[in-house]
Amino acid sequence: MYASHGFLRSDIGDVDVVYHDGIYHLFHLVLPNHDFIAHAVSTDGMTWRRVKNALFVGEPGEWDDDMLWTMHVTPDPDRQGEWRMFYTGLARAEYGRVQRVGLARSKDLYTWERCNHGNYPLQVPGPLYESTVDEGRKWVSFRDPFFYVDEDTGERLLLASARVKEGPVIRRGCVGLARETKPDKFTFEPPLYRPGLYDDVEVPNLFRLDGRYYLMGSIREDTKIHYWYAETIEGPYQNFFDNVILPTGNYAGRICRTSDRLLLFNFFSKTEYVYGREVVKKLLPPPKELVTDSAGRLKLKSNSDFNDLVTHRQVVTASYQCKALYSNTHASAIDRPDGLHLSCKSGYEAFMLPGKHEDFRLKAQLMLEGLGKTGLVLRMNDEGDGYYLSLDLVNGIAQMRAWGANPTPEFEHAFRYEPLQEAHFRGSDHGPWQIEVVAHGLYFEFSIDGYVVLSLVDDSFIEGGIGFYTESAAVCLKDLVVETLSRPVTEHTVEPAYSVTHRAPDQEGEGR
Repeated sequence: MYASHGFLRSDIGDVDVVYHDGIYHLFHLVLPNHDFIAHAVSTDGMTWRRVKNALFVGEPGEWDDDMLWTMHVTPDPDRQGEWRMFYTGLARAEYGRVQRVGLARSKDLYTWERCNHGNYPLQVPGPLYESTVDEGRKWVSFRDPFFYVDEDTGERLLLASARVKEGPVIRRGCVGLARETKPDKFTFEPPLYRPGLYDDVEVPNLFRLDGRYYLMGSIREDTKIHYWYAETIEGPYQNFFDNVILPTGNYAGRICRTSDRLLLFNFFSKTEYVYGREVVKKLLPPPKELVTDSAGRLKLKSNSDFNDLVTHRQVVTASYQCKALYSNTHASAIDRPDGLHLSCKSGYEAFMLPGKHEDFRLKAQLMLEGLGKTGLVLRMNDEGDGYYLSLDLVNGIAQMRAWGANPTPEFEHAFRYEPLQEAHFRGSDHGPWQIEVVAHGLYFEFSIDGYVVLSLVDDSFIEGGIGFYTESAAVCLKDLVVETLSRPVTEHTVEPAYSVTHRAPDQEGEGR
């Protein structure tokens, strides 16, 4: 987990991550000012340490003297061992209404120098795209650059969020395309992809995986990360019946290729209430691994680096290890040859596993019997306050809820019942399903049959019991394992800044 730490409101913005010589380099915007691009490093892609900031807004009068927006860092194809950063800039003289793409260079990823000469900055041209403030929405979209070199043909493509000139104003968003024909010389071409549906296609990515080309972008209309596929780099790009990579709250995805994996990084938007006001906090969750299924659809697998954080492992095999939370007389826990059998014929029961847990990973094979409800309870106290992971295994729906008593109950406001995130998966009548839950700090992740379904951040409950619940249903569990995870920290302020229960410095102490 990673977040900015500001006196009042400070957030990370869009991110880009580069893996080089065993180190992950994170570059990100800092909101709300957008006045510099920050730089952090990590050995595992989960725990970060800030280093020298990469780039600041230009001096007054320069083309990028107002704000810096999304960037992309790649090796320089013409200068071995050096790096290029394409980034978005805005000018004060234009009131930030025209977006351009500039370039900075580095020999070591730590020290960056602007290239404010020659062909830079790049400005989107007409007639292929909206290029003046007199068109469309009265501001020019040309941002979120992504540079791609095709490993087979050597083609060099610069993608960006842009807009075509024709069609309904709110449906002109496209993935703009410029081809690098000579070093630092770009020729604009028609869009790589024009869905004809969205206002913008933000933070585009292009990559090849298992023989196919995939185009990924974030859509503001539903605040989700979408993707499309093609057999050739030119397209046409198509989408599956479900082309959303992660559920709501996850946005601005960027890919990072290591020696053996393709990882997806993105920020998560978490709603908080600070001093009575609703604010949105953006945090960087752990990355997930991008893979494809048998049909060529993109899927996400949990980060295998969690394996390195396991400090203790407990196998649960017998009913005596389970405790009924509500003492429902219709509930039972039975040892059977095929596994641990948990049931509740009428009403509700939660079967708690041994111990209290804060950071953990739970794995199990689950079979469903009957037509009732089931799921998991996480960080639960003795009153049943905690997280409820509801699983509709037949229809394929997973929902994470925070459910518990309010600290100052009054009338119908005595309880809190807050759906945090919902997603769909392929269901069936009985299973079996391989399930996995990761709770690490304020990060939660749920996988079923090896693929990540839920990914979210919440700070409602910090520790407690974990287990399974049934309601007019029965489940049979096999290979049930609970692992304790360590939480390495390199910055002493990392975790407290995530929680709204920590007050600003001017409120620490009475009368201040």
